[in-house]
Parts: sequence; C-alpha cells; structure tokens
Amino acid sequence: MRAYSVFLSLIIFSFGIFNFWQTETESPSALKGFVTLQEMAEETISYEEALTNSKPTVVEFYADWCSTCRAIAPTLFKLHQQYPNVNFVMLNIDKPQASKPMKTYQVTGVPHLVFLSENQTVAETFTGKVPKPILKDVFLSLSRS
Repeated sequence: MRAYSVFLSLIIFSFGIFNFWQTETESPSALKGFVTLQEMAEETISYEEALTNSKPTVVEFYADWCSTCRAIAPTLFKLHQQYPNVNFVMLNIDKPQASKPMKTYQVTGVPHLVFLSENQTVAETFTGKVPKPILKDVFLSLSRS
C-alpha cells in the first residue's frame, strides 16, 4: 500500500512540475474553442440588413447573464454555419438597439428565437430552451423556402 501511495504522489508531483513549466500558450484549456455570446453576435449580420436582403432570418434575443442562452449558443452557431443562406441575427436585450425589435416580436424572456420567412413574416417563435432537432428542422425549412 505504501508503494502505491509513493507512486501516486510521484505522478501527481510530475503533473504539477509539467504544468508549471508550460507557457500559457501551451497550456491545455477546457475553454479552447469556446465562443462567447458577444463574439457570436459580432459575427452575425445586422438586424437592419437581415430585414432588407430577401433571405429567411433567425433573430435570437439573448442576454450575457442567461445560462440557457449560453447553453444553446453552440447549437445555433453550428446551424448558422450549416445554413449560410439563412440570416442569423443576435440582439442583446440589455442593449438599447434591441428595444424596438423586442416590442415588435413581443419578447418576454430569453433566449427568444424568431424565425422569419423570406418576406420577413414570422414563421415560428420559441422562448427558452429548444431541442436541437427542432431547431435543425426549422433552419432546414427556412433554407428551402
């Protein structure tokens, strides 16, 4: 038993030394590839442009403090990449520019997703956590229209 304890201690010590000598760029990170909501929002099309370019549109109303918004973000990000012919807009409800669209689409909670057809009429609306298969189906139907 004592040999096992010594062996385990050496392994733990070795990992500690290894991590100490690594530079920050070499350090493995659990957050590698992590995209924040703000970074995602910066990569999306503007709300005004989406309404004028004759493509179907997904508008996500979100908040940085919303855990459900953060949880659904990777799924929406992947769907946005899979369906480039569908506009993807993200509006932070804590920013003043979101107030008018929030009234237009009667946003009462986040995440709030509004799916607009090519002529910008509401095709579907969801509030809260939405399963990936349902999101994928709506993106697919919008991309076909």
